[in-house]
Amino acid sequence: MALGEERAAGAPEDGAEDEVLARGSALEAFGESAETRALLGRLREVLGDRAAREGALERFRVIMDKYQEQPHLLDPHLEWMMNLLLDIVQDKTSPADLIHLAFKFLYIITKVRGYKTFLRLFPHEVANVQPVLDMFTNQNPRDHETWETRYMLLLWLSVTCLIPFDFSRLDGNLLTQPGQTRMSIMDRILQIAEAYLVVSDKARDAAAVLVSKFVTRPDVKQKKMAGFLDWSLHTLARSSFQTIEGVIAMDGTLQALAQIFKHGKREDCLPYAATVLKCLEGCNLPDSNQTLLRKLGVKLVQRLGLTFLKPRVAKWRYQRGCRSLAANLQPRLQGPEGSQMPAETADCDSDGDYDVPEDVESVIEQLLVGLKDQDTIVRWSAAKGIGRMAARLPRELADDVVGSVLDCFSFQETDNAWHGGCLALAELGRRGLLLPSRLEDVVPVILKALTYEEKRGSCSVGTNVRDAACYVCWAFARAYEPRELQPFVAAISSALVIATVFDRNINCRRAASAAFQENVGRQGTFPHGIDILTAADYFAVGNRANCFLVISMFIAGFPEYTQPMIDHLVAMKINHWDGVIRELSAKALHNLAQRAPEYSATHVLPCLLSKTQSLDLHTRHGAVLACAELARGLYRLAVQEDRPVADYLDDAAVRGLKQIHQQLYDRQLYRGLGGELMRQAVCVLIENLSLSKMPFRGDVVIDGWQWLIDDTLRNLHLISSHSRQQVKEAAVSALAALCCEYYVLDGGQADPVKQEELLQQYLADLQSPEEMARCGFSLALGTLPRVLLQGRLQQVLAGLGAVTTICPKDVSFAESRRDALKAISRVCQTVGVRAGGAPDEVVCEENVSQIYRTLLGCLRDYTTDSRGDVGAWVREAAMTSLRDLTLLLGREQPELLEASICQQVMCCVAQQASEKIDRVRAHAARVFMMLLHCEGAPLPHVPHRGQLEELFPRSDVASVNWNAPSQAFPRITRLLGLPAYRYHVLLGLAVSVGGLTESTVRYSTQSLFEYMKGIQNDPQALEGFGGTLLQLFEDNLLNDRVSVPLLKMLDQMLANGCFDLFTAEQDHPFGVKLLALCKEETRKSKDVQKLRSGIAVFCGMVQFPGDVRRKVLLQLCLLLCHPFPVIRKSTASQVYEMLLTYGDFLADGVLEEVMAVLGATAWDAELPVVRAQRNHLCDLLGVPRPQLVPKPGTG
Repeated sequence: MALGEERAAGAPEDGAEDEVLARGSALEAFGESAETRALLGRLREVLGDRAAREGALERFRVIMDKYQEQPHLLDPHLEWMMNLLLDIVQDKTSPADLIHLAFKFLYIITKVRGYKTFLRLFPHEVANVQPVLDMFTNQNPRDHETWETRYMLLLWLSVTCLIPFDFSRLDGNLLTQPGQTRMSIMDRILQIAEAYLVVSDKARDAAAVLVSKFVTRPDVKQKKMAGFLDWSLHTLARSSFQTIEGVIAMDGTLQALAQIFKHGKREDCLPYAATVLKCLEGCNLPDSNQTLLRKLGVKLVQRLGLTFLKPRVAKWRYQRGCRSLAANLQPRLQGPEGSQMPAETADCDSDGDYDVPEDVESVIEQLLVGLKDQDTIVRWSAAKGIGRMAARLPRELADDVVGSVLDCFSFQETDNAWHGGCLALAELGRRGLLLPSRLEDVVPVILKALTYEEKRGSCSVGTNVRDAACYVCWAFARAYEPRELQPFVAAISSALVIATVFDRNINCRRAASAAFQENVGRQGTFPHGIDILTAADYFAVGNRANCFLVISMFIAGFPEYTQPMIDHLVAMKINHWDGVIRELSAKALHNLAQRAPEYSATHVLPCLLSKTQSLDLHTRHGAVLACAELARGLYRLAVQEDRPVADYLDDAAVRGLKQIHQQLYDRQLYRGLGGELMRQAVCVLIENLSLSKMPFRGDVVIDGWQWLIDDTLRNLHLISSHSRQQVKEAAVSALAALCCEYYVLDGGQADPVKQEELLQQYLADLQSPEEMARCGFSLALGTLPRVLLQGRLQQVLAGLGAVTTICPKDVSFAESRRDALKAISRVCQTVGVRAGGAPDEVVCEENVSQIYRTLLGCLRDYTTDSRGDVGAWVREAAMTSLRDLTLLLGREQPELLEASICQQVMCCVAQQASEKIDRVRAHAARVFMMLLHCEGAPLPHVPHRGQLEELFPRSDVASVNWNAPSQAFPRITRLLGLPAYRYHVLLGLAVSVGGLTESTVRYSTQSLFEYMKGIQNDPQALEGFGGTLLQLFEDNLLNDRVSVPLLKMLDQMLANGCFDLFTAEQDHPFGVKLLALCKEETRKSKDVQKLRSGIAVFCGMVQFPGDVRRKVLLQLCLLLCHPFPVIRKSTASQVYEMLLTYGDFLADGVLEEVMAVLGATAWDAELPVVRAQRNHLCDLLGVPRPQLVPKPGTG
């Protein structure tokens, strides 16, 4: 029932899809008329080309699908489209494939416009009957490629059956030869229909349409109707819904029967109705697992029921007169004229002489069973059947039906019965069959349905029930006069408002909003309807948090809705199975306390306090959260109104709040599976009661709260991973509020005993063997107030710094290092900075360098484990902390920022901005831009500030998507031109260019080559770049994280000719140094990936003439006899390719022989065989043969 967003069906080509979606149903005419005419006109031409044929079909499908939501726009064009296609079909010279293609196009049109509109356009003269029948002789029902042809032919035949002449006139003489009789047209049509009713494709649906129009003809029904019905019943009787064949046969037969009893005259169908009903009962369709069969069964049952009852308009039905929205919204005058026919006094005299057949009771019973079906489409069909049947029944019997429908609303029934009951009530109300006298019975069950929810395992059912209940309210708004619903306005309006803002499901919220809107428009009696609709429209209720926290506050401003909303939250939402709903409900109660403070304090809070001891975990959890939020809300209200808190929170309430923790502890409810929920809830309670300044200073409850916080942080590893973060944050927030309120003396000084005890314990727990405990206590130290840190700052920073240090036993503790970095940043923000201050009090000259060393050191954390690069979490936290600390210093004490530190910060962040992980790169780029373009005075000592501001203008902060490699790398590589940044940026680029992610590799490589292209003719710049590259290689020798991707990058740079300026010089120092580094990197390595990358670099270095080339060839010859066969093969393959590219340094004859040896040798053979070939290659290449070095200790 919820409103649906309009969308354009279809998938337009050439990027037009977004445009179509944006237009929605805003098309004004069929705009592709000319293109469609051309497309249909060249079908003969494209027939022979399969690609062109499929392209034309697909294009036509795209054009038609665009009009799925506005098919009426096709109506002026249907005739000429059909004529073009039928000309092909009726042309005797058209090949069979062309006819099939034409019918495919016809089917696409039918699918969009619907066959009912399309039927009347088919030629339906007498002359068309025989040709259409003749076409069936060439059809193969088992050919699944041409089902569209059979589907359209059956539809065409169904319309030709409507000719106003007896079919016997078309038969002529049926005796063709003595002893042979030709089949009559009537028999041929019936035979075709029966044959196609049991096929497995869509032609079955068209066959049912054909039967309904053919069998109900006056001439056919006399001769064939009984026989066809007999065939149908036999088919149903011998078919089983346990087999595929049986399901198909029953589907077609049930469709045909339903259509016959729908379109046939009552007097013709009535003699057979009881027999068909009896057969249908014998099929036991409700037991079938086939949804479609059950739906068709319900559909046929209701048609049989309507056949039993005479068609008539019930005189007793309720009729609403005035339907004008404008009139509804105007102020009502006394005694509106012509508003309705009085329902209760309607003439019912005709009911007495009308006998209702006994079979009707069976039909009603089956429809009531259908209301409880497991599938919506069956329930919906049954609901419509109930409405249609009740319209033909006498008033008393119809009222019995309403009573039976109301029996669905029992809590012993399933959600399916509730949903079906709602649909049936909506249908009855919409048709005027639910008299106003019944509303007092109906409205209460609908109000229950609006909040119906039943827990099933870890989720719940009832969404469809609530949605259907909204539909009932929508239908009632249209069905009844305002004065009939006036007694129920308060209840219905409150229930719809509650569903609009507090339902968990977005569709239900939108459905309730739509129903409320309909009531405001049609009834005009809902309080403050227009104001509420403006705030709670279709789009506004799409965001759940916005509904609970913002819209609810606005609506609660109207006193009619305030108390019902609060009562609903306390009764239905505080104990909800979804934890998010419980939390939102608690926050909503916090807000709503401002609207009804007295009611919240005197009624709601005592009720919640009693629920904190509930046996149900969800109720207990929600009640504790709600108590916390409500107490905080009442305290804030008292402060705003400058009233004592005791006006809202009396002694009993304060005592109840204080006892919550001890009662839970005594019952051991902090243990077990529900313990984590209760710990989190009580931590929220501690935080809110502390912020509310409860008079608990020196009370024993404070020690209990402190124990809970400490125990929770110490045992975080025992809490499930999905809720660990939430519990940790709640405990840390609770500690901060607790310390600020209860551990600070009246003079603003810390309680020395508590300070010593707390810091000593927390610093000791930083060395816990459990990673999660380190995380918790690190964040706890970071959240302490300034007075507790005074005099102990150095000790706290040293303890947190120790957590950030990687030790062999805690290498994988990345999360604890991350949280320690966050804590260091928070501590610095808390204590502030002051030049000349004491290092135990504030950040000053004596400790700022050590803090920066800790943070910068964490940027080198590249720890990996089974979770991947967990060091990235640490690096991100380090960058965030560096940003916060540097901006703090630059804002308050810029003289504490040393030039060397500022350069390190900028360079290290730039390195992270050029690395391979998108998230880290984007975060680093944002940090870099914030440091460069900080608010206020610019940071001092930023290297190359002027050039940086040109390369990275302030506009890039918002316009560039740093997550996208295509946007990030072209900008980051500009830093290679700045000497201060070159080393670090190149270090990051090496990892990206030599990485595995295709997009990162592509864009980083393109950007690097673009930069290299710009310095090709600048020897000085190239020398500087080459020196930095070699230094980088030397610093990271045997560091596989850098060296392996660096080798890949060098391979690509050599292959791309980036060092052509160096290769022109004999034994250039760059080549000499690079060769030495590569030899050292690959020596004794058993890493296949590294060896392959090294081989590629060696092959690229053949470009360097002189002694470098000879040594490179020697290295390659050594690798040809590597112990690993895969390396020998890889070396031979790459050397072969290298000689094809750079082999001009060898004489032609030698080159050919070397290539022949490389290609002919099986390099994965035994080493003695390979070694002989390798030595031969050494002789040809002019390098000395490698000599075997005997192992120490061998003879």
